[in-house]
Amino acid sequence: MDFEFATSQRIIFGAGNLNQVGKIASVFGNRAFILAGSGSVPLDGLWRSLSAMSVSGEVFRVEGEPDVLLVNAGLELAKQRKCELVIGFGGGAVLDTAKVISAMLNNPGELIDYLEVIGAGKKITNQPLPMIAIPTTAGTGTEVTRNAVIKSNEHQVKVSMRSPMMIPRIAIIDPELTYSMPPSVTASTGMDALTQVIEPYVSNRANPMTDIIAQDGIKRGARSLLRVYEDGKDQCARKDLALTSLFGGLALANAGLGAVHGFAGVLGGMYDAHHGEICANLLPFVMKYNVQVLSAQESSAGVTSRYQNIARWVTGDPQATIEAGVAWIADLAESLGIPGLHSVGIEKEDFDQIIEKSKVSSSMKNNPVKLDDDILRAILQEAY
Repeated sequence: MDFEFATSQRIIFGAGNLNQVGKIASVFGNRAFILAGSGSVPLDGLWRSLSAMSVSGEVFRVEGEPDVLLVNAGLELAKQRKCELVIGFGGGAVLDTAKVISAMLNNPGELIDYLEVIGAGKKITNQPLPMIAIPTTAGTGTEVTRNAVIKSNEHQVKVSMRSPMMIPRIAIIDPELTYSMPPSVTASTGMDALTQVIEPYVSNRANPMTDIIAQDGIKRGARSLLRVYEDGKDQCARKDLALTSLFGGLALANAGLGAVHGFAGVLGGMYDAHHGEICANLLPFVMKYNVQVLSAQESSAGVTSRYQNIARWVTGDPQATIEAGVAWIADLAESLGIPGLHSVGIEKEDFDQIIEKSKVSSSMKNNPVKLDDDILRAILQEAY
């Protein structure tokens, strides 16, 4: 029952809270390094709040998935401009880039030294530059997590840089920033959010605090995702999904993930596929095969009952079977127009390579049961 729970120093949630960023930023300095996406969410409101408190900034755009080269380019620019704080304003890729840059600005060596799997996994020793994380999507929850995912084109894999000190100092979650998300982005990021409250709930590192957070996140995500996909201006559903994303970040930062994300990091590195779409395809089949393996183990009743709970929460039926819950999630992905794994160029001949790379991922270690190669292949085959 022993556990640790770590998160941001401050979490500020609510519509209109973007206007607080200037006041908060001014405490850390008057020159910010601002990481932003392609521009689908305007920076006007952010600039107004910063300017009101005499905080200036340098904008660095993160378009697509961050890789080692992009992070190093941003790091060099931030050093040249002598920035005193970092602001991440965008989706998960933007915030992850901001987290890595804020850490590397105050720590020696090269980025590769700190990356897991492909690097030395060196731990940072100095407190990162103060960072404010402001998500504009509802999916990753990275505004409150201790790791950042970076792609290595050379190794064709996504890997993490990880430290409790990398949790952003301040997280500002303003659901109004997600209102302009198109349906396809709402769908893919929303499925990522739902996956990230389900996997920590059944993780072998789950604890009483993450259980409570994950339970509420599962219920909110299940009732809101299809609603907001069909009506992007549904403010209640947008708020629910923003909370699901936040709760997913809190849960995964303290309980870990599972086989869905064990696969997803590898697939995202090898193919041009959206992370949330990968999760949506894999989630029902990882659940299915986890339960099959659990059923053969005498001491698995506690974890199996968790899958029973998930089925009841997502379907809203107190009598729902685990199979009904798995089917509900698969049907949801189909209703959201999520394409199958085959649509992103994955070939069945690649399965062996995917399996070998996935088995060494940190997320796979938190899966509630160990999955052998035959089962991992069966999951890929059904998600294909």
